[in-house]
Amino acid sequence: MRTRFEEQLTRLNAELIDMGTLIEHAIVESTQALGARDVVRARTVMALDRDIDQKEREIESQCLKLLLQQQPVARDLRLISAALKMITDMERIGDQAADVAEIVTMLGSGHEGELPQIQEMGTETVKMVRGAIDAFVRRDLTLAEWVIDMDDKVDGLFVAAKDALIELLRRDAGAGELALDLLMISKYLERIGDHAVNIAEWVVFAITGVHKDN
Repeated sequence: MRTRFEEQLTRLNAELIDMGTLIEHAIVESTQALGARDVVRARTVMALDRDIDQKEREIESQCLKLLLQQQPVARDLRLISAALKMITDMERIGDQAADVAEIVTMLGSGHEGELPQIQEMGTETVKMVRGAIDAFVRRDLTLAEWVIDMDDKVDGLFVAAKDALIELLRRDAGAGELALDLLMISKYLERIGDHAVNIAEWVVFAITGVHKDN
């Protein structure tokens, strides 16, 4: 019975990695679509969101079967409970990457390159998402704590982006619509970082039995 349970946990890990790969791809593609003003690329991210939603449903079903069929206790129960919480945040990351992509499809042309802070936020949030999921799979408390600490860097980039947009408006009062769109994109990326932190906090709970909010 235990061997069967371990096999199912291994499969759960693999499914979480697959979902993580999807949301990482969505973040990368949406921010690169922004930099290139690539509407076609942005629309692929919006379509990818459906795949992410489907993966969430599959993992949720797998977790519920584990709970009902195996009746896990103690640490195993925490792992499955954490996975259920994690996929909610992962699905929301997919939504927010799609929101970024949707804004890209509506941006006007003729503007110069995007804020470097936005591209850096995309890079750092991908690292956070990957780190949080790896921490769960490897049961790595140190890596989970690193992800939580990384939130300060992303928050700092958001503040820097906001300041740069204020400066843009001072130079060009006609750039209001662009500035608002870029501010929205920055906020979505900042929220993606928050969701990565949530995932990492559930990893900490899975390992230690203690959640940060408790």
